Amino acid sequence: MTFQKRSSRKKRERIAVAMSGGVDSSLAAALLLKKGYEVIGLTFRMWPKEECGASFGRACCNLEAVTRARAVASDLGIPYYVFDFSEEFKAKVIDYFCDEYLKGYTPNPCVICNEKIKFGLLHEKALALDAGLIATGHYADKGFNKRTGRFYLKRGLDLQKDQSYFLFSLSQEQLRYSVFPLSDYTKSKVRAAARRFKIKTHNTVSSQDICFIQDLDYAEYIKKKTGVAIKSGEIVNKDGKVLGTHKGIPYYTIGQRRGLGVAYSEPLYVTGIDRSRNRLIVGVKKDVLKSSLIAHRLNWMAIEDIGKELRVKAKIRYNHKPEPATVSRMGADMVRVDFDQPQEAPTPGQAVVFYNKDIVVGGGWIKEVV
Repeated sequence: MTFQKRSSRKKRERIAVAMSGGVDSSLAAALLLKKGYEVIGLTFRMWPKEECGASFGRACCNLEAVTRARAVASDLGIPYYVFDFSEEFKAKVIDYFCDEYLKGYTPNPCVICNEKIKFGLLHEKALALDAGLIATGHYADKGFNKRTGRFYLKRGLDLQKDQSYFLFSLSQEQLRYSVFPLSDYTKSKVRAAARRFKIKTHNTVSSQDICFIQDLDYAEYIKKKTGVAIKSGEIVNKDGKVLGTHKGIPYYTIGQRRGLGVAYSEPLYVTGIDRSRNRLIVGVKKDVLKSSLIAHRLNWMAIEDIGKELRVKAKIRYNHKPEPATVSRMGADMVRVDFDQPQEAPTPGQAVVFYNKDIVVGGGWIKEVV
């Protein structure tokens, strides 16, 4: 179906849509076009030349996805551009992912990709094409507080799909030019609307997990990309007693139960990673529950600064329910987060995001669990 552009004596505002080839960004483009914007479609290629033909179900921005996005843009009658960000993506996202795992942390590359690539480099390309705004298919909303003069994020209507967690690190300037057309949509409503618009991608499978890893074996991917030898080491309990041998730190994350290969009277979980001694620390279920953590590399969004102390609901991973907590300043760029109730497996390297009802107050990166 081809959408006719609206005519207007007043020059229409040009908006760039980051199109991944999926249903969400495709519908975002269609909705903005219907509202009267001058829409252009942008896609970035993140794959190096030797991998540009990669095709697997959950990947975004691969060759197959680019083909789908181009077809949707053609049906919509909008200009479409593809940019090669493979070198930048490797430097800013893949290298970060590998380095964090090698240090014993569990990274979140989706947050970095949004901040550095989608709302960073891609927006620079949009500006060069005279588009002052950039829209995505994220399930999130944006607001502006006239009293504080600050933009802020809100959770999307579909709380099962809400992606505000992945956007917590956006700056005020990035929020200023961001648009989220799906803020009031559920996933089922998106697919239904896409069918009405006769968009080709209405039934595409949603991308999941780490999009640039094809086989989901993180450790093997890291070895391939870095050439670093991954060494086995000891599995110990909290008292230092050796219980077994692990395959290498990048194979594990806090809270993991499977793949330990240690016989015990009850299930064991990874409770800590001692990078300096190449040790995996394990314990029983109750040992995974933690009440406090330290976060750094903070980004305050709805407020300019925390002050001394703040009551929030804190989310320690994407699929975690925000839980009541007190955030206390520890320094210029560090806070302590004390939960009202112990939480399962807060993980160094992951983001912790603070909410006031549906508004993202800010967030940071988990440095350690205390």
